[in-house]
Order: sequence, then structure tokens, then C-alpha cells
Amino acid sequence: MVSVQAGERQGSGFVFDDRGRILTNAHVVGTATDATVVLHSGRRVDAEVLGRDTGRDVAVLEVAGPYAPRALPMGRAADLSVADSVLAIGSPLGLTGTVTSGIVSAVDREVSLGGGAQQRAVQTDASINPGNSGGPLVDAAGRVVGINTAIASLDRGSGGSIGIGFAVPVEDAVRAADSIIDGD
Repeated sequence: MVSVQAGERQGSGFVFDDRGRILTNAHVVGTATDATVVLHSGRRVDAEVLGRDTGRDVAVLEVAGPYAPRALPMGRAADLSVADSVLAIGSPLGLTGTVTSGIVSAVDREVSLGGGAQQRAVQTDASINPGNSGGPLVDAAGRVVGINTAIASLDRGSGGSIGIGFAVPVEDAVRAADSIIDGD
């Protein structure tokens, strides 16, 4: 897990492939062409934004140099069931490496993310707050099953967690990332 800073925007991300590329949310990087990635050690490294899919709220970063950590193991959101345990990992409010736990509330919840089109998401009650965006949602075996992307809140201005969070299923995110990398 890494922290991602793109201009005034801040979020989370994680390495998803053997080339050290990082998945995060498109709304974390906005229109930026480069970002700063903060590794677990605290080291700050430059990254290029390879592209974004705003409809799925996915972006891909590539770290300059040999500094990227190893890829996290991938699972499948399709294998989740309601009431399965999950962990949300990220940097909420800049608190790097924060882990919260919860359960899966729904596996194919239709929500509007990024570009406004309806898409499926994993719904969880793990506490997700500003800065968790782009971080991994992992199953009980430690495999990534989604990218934390949005929360429901009673007051749009406050943005605090009320126990309803959404993650892009990892299969959808990796498919979008592959399209970005291939230039599609």
C-alpha cells in the first residue's frame, strides 16, 4: 500500500503487477500527469500517471526508478459473499497504513462512480474516509478484492464514514488498467 499525492489531491494506491505499476482512483489523480508516491518507508518517489478511466474511477501510475514495492496478491470480488470479512487499507486523513475491518454488505451493488454511469461495486461497512480512496479492499486471506472508491455520508460536505463504503471490484479495475496500459 502506498500514499498518492497529485497536486492538492491525496489518496492511496497499491502495486498490482510485476512491473511495479500502481492502481488508484481516477478521482485521486484528477487531471494530473504526474504524482508523488509515498512508500511505507516514508520515501517519496515520482510517478507518471499512465492514464485514467473516469467511468470506472481507476487510474494507473508508474513509479520512476526501482522503488516500487512488490505487487499485492490478487483475489476475486466474484468469490465474495455477503458477511465475508474484509479490510480496507489506506491513508485516511493522511494517516498512512490505516487498516479498518468490516464485512461485505453487497457484492454487486449498482452505484454511480466517477463518470456518473451506473456500475457494480462491492459494498462494505469497513470504515472508509477521505484519503482511503484508491487503497485496497482485501479479503480474509489478504488478497485484493477491490479498490476503495466512495463512501455514503449523510452530509455531502462532511465526507465522514457512516459505515457504507464502496469498492470497484478488482477484476473490473485490472481490466480497466490493462486497457489504459495498452492505450485503448
